[in-house]
Amino acid sequence: QAQLVESGGGLVQAGGSLRLSCTASGRTFISYAMGWARQAPGKEREFVAKISWRGATYYADSVKGRFTASRDNAKNTVYLQMNSLKPEDTAVYYCAQGTGATITSDYNYWGQGTQVTVSS
Repeated sequence: QAQLVESGGGLVQAGGSLRLSCTASGRTFISYAMGWARQAPGKEREFVAKISWRGATYYADSVKGRFTASRDNAKNTVYLQMNSLKPEDTAVYYCAQGTGATITSDYNYWGQGTQVTVSS
């Protein structure tokens, strides 16, 4: 059973940056893809970034060029660097771990979420 703990959320002005971190335990971290999803009030949860076991990435069109996912397999940690933040990026951000190594995996393990609020 995987345990995922996110950190790094907070309040930032539009145009600013934040870096989210997610540390995983309970499974062999390097073997699995990781993802970042977000859920804004009244909206469905959506993936914004995914990263495979060896670093291949996927980004949603809404964050492409602004967000960067990375992973440190030695630290069992995945990161989401968020630059040029917009008010519409305001959401609870969740870390997820895949059932397989590639970004097309299902994601069955979720963290508790961390709030990101971008003020205009």
